[in-house]
Amino acid sequence: MTEASAPDNDTLVLADIGDGGILRLTLNAPKSRNALSEAMMSALSAALADAAADPAVRVIVIAANGPVFCAGHHLKEMTAAREDPVNAGDRGRAYFTRVMAQCSALMSSIPAHPKPVIAEVAGTATAAGCQLVASCDLAYAAEGANFATPGVHIGLFCSTPMVALSRNVAAKHAMEMLLTGDPCPAPRAAEIGLINEAVPADELTGRVMAVAAKIAAKSTATVAYGKPAFYQQAEMTLADAYQHAAAVMVENMLARDAEEGIAAFIEKRAPVWSDS
Repeated sequence: MTEASAPDNDTLVLADIGDGGILRLTLNAPKSRNALSEAMMSALSAALADAAADPAVRVIVIAANGPVFCAGHHLKEMTAAREDPVNAGDRGRAYFTRVMAQCSALMSSIPAHPKPVIAEVAGTATAAGCQLVASCDLAYAAEGANFATPGVHIGLFCSTPMVALSRNVAAKHAMEMLLTGDPCPAPRAAEIGLINEAVPADELTGRVMAVAAKIAAKSTATVAYGKPAFYQQAEMTLADAYQHAAAVMVENMLARDAEEGIAAFIEKRAPVWSDS
């Protein structure tokens, strides 16, 4: 696994794979509050793409250095682009369109990723940072962490974060966050389904790694059948969802690991996965 780096060789995303195939991707721009600059989004996208192609990676954890998990889009970078004479003719429209497309592609790649992705949130996650958390398959946070979609405070409704947020929490909870911009403490975020659990800060990494290890011990082939099917069926009608899930189940039943797993269950022994 290679590190994804910014053009100036500052490593924006640290990649570290440990025992059991758990890859930790750590956002590493604490001075800018791990904002999603173009370089940061490119680095994270590249690291995720590398992980998708690496058979040694079984589970991915996205964490961050510093007190802020991710502050969302890099507003100073976006303002500079708006004021750049090159963009003066359209007030930055073409630039903003490109950046939003880049961000949307990054966020969409996480539920579409073949490996489970877990967010480990030790600090604040706002705007597109909250979107990043909501885009992950699982999310755990320190009890003191906060989540917010505060764009309304600065005249910029969090429309793209809204997509991931509204697919995780009930409509009225999502609208409360979007319309007020108020911070949502981690315990409340767990109550409304934005994260799985809020834990003491000194237990956060241990909790995340324990969950990751449990998932990493499963057949990667089985997980690869199930994760995309989960997201695909969620967008379908009930009848279409059952039809799709049934077809996936048939293919899964024909896989070697399903045959091994069922045999191991019947024989009361631990399965030996071939990841096929």
